[in-house]
Amino acid sequence: MRVVSGRFRGTRLEAVAGDKTRPTTDKVKEAMFSMLMPYLDDGEVLDLYAGTGGLGIEAVSRGMSHATLVDRQYQAIKVIHSNIEKTHAQDDFTVLKSPAQDALPSLAVANKKFELVFLDPPYAKETIATDMHDLVDHHLLVDGAIILAESNDVANLPLEDQLFKIIQQKQYGITVVTIYQYSSF
Repeated sequence: MRVVSGRFRGTRLEAVAGDKTRPTTDKVKEAMFSMLMPYLDDGEVLDLYAGTGGLGIEAVSRGMSHATLVDRQYQAIKVIHSNIEKTHAQDDFTVLKSPAQDALPSLAVANKKFELVFLDPPYAKETIATDMHDLVDHHLLVDGAIILAESNDVANLPLEDQLFKIIQQKQYGITVVTIYQYSSF
């Protein structure tokens, strides 16, 4: 794994040992960020299931100002810190060791607002719809925020509703990438 583009381009990233995380492949990551390019202009990023931290690091590399990376596993947190260190830009990142659902209230108390959110939970958990509405309930999204959800091809992804519109959706093998845009109006 490596950073594909931007100011950290070519930086090699460590993977988390074992099978508790599922890193996004370089091919899928490149496609995801190609889809995201119009939205990578400064602002705050939240990666709620960070794993290696690769998506948040890539987003900051490509123009976002700061990323908050959340993971509940000790080994993942160690790898995230190591990968951030390789960027030589540690101030551009915040790392939280926490289950996703516990991190959201803490971020709300800190008055955090995000322009871009990555949701890549374990495929079997199917928490994307709940996570999206929890982000709204905790007032963590700016109007127009982009949410990129990565799932498998059998997941029950949320459909469009009053708050979220699907901007783009593509499938890469069994991986489905869906980009939603939030609107509070």
